Amino acid sequence: MAAKIFKLKVIACDKVFYEGGAEILTIPAEDGLMQIMADHESMVIAITNGAMSFRREDGETVNALTGTGFVCVAGGEVTMLSHYIERPEDIDVIRACEARERAEERLMQHQSKLEYYQSKASLARAMARMAYKTRFTDK
Repeated sequence: MAAKIFKLKVIACDKVFYEGGAEILTIPAEDGLMQIMADHESMVIAITNGAMSFRREDGETVNALTGTGFVCVAGGEVTMLSHYIERPEDIDVIRACEARERAEERLMQHQSKLEYYQSKASLARAMARMAYKTRFTDK
């Protein structure tokens, strides 16, 4: 029996990452990893920085790092909106280390609440990039 397919659209703020059929989507939800398959109940899910993956209808699995955002499941279609989405091969670990250092320095300075939260977000993104790249380099 062939796997059921659903329509998936994955969008970052600067590009459409993927649009097409998928068998399964795995996302980093606020309360842990969550998987979505065809005929999933309608819902909106908050996502965090972390690893996401989906299996396309041709059977190929696509892995990526995603930022915060949300996933909307409705009417047999799934739309994922995220601040950023990057493939493992697009992540520069040296740049991520430098970004982490800059964010840590900014966090030690006296700053407004907005600047503080921006620095925390930068730090979280840099840490996620480094961990994700390490995960896919070790295999």
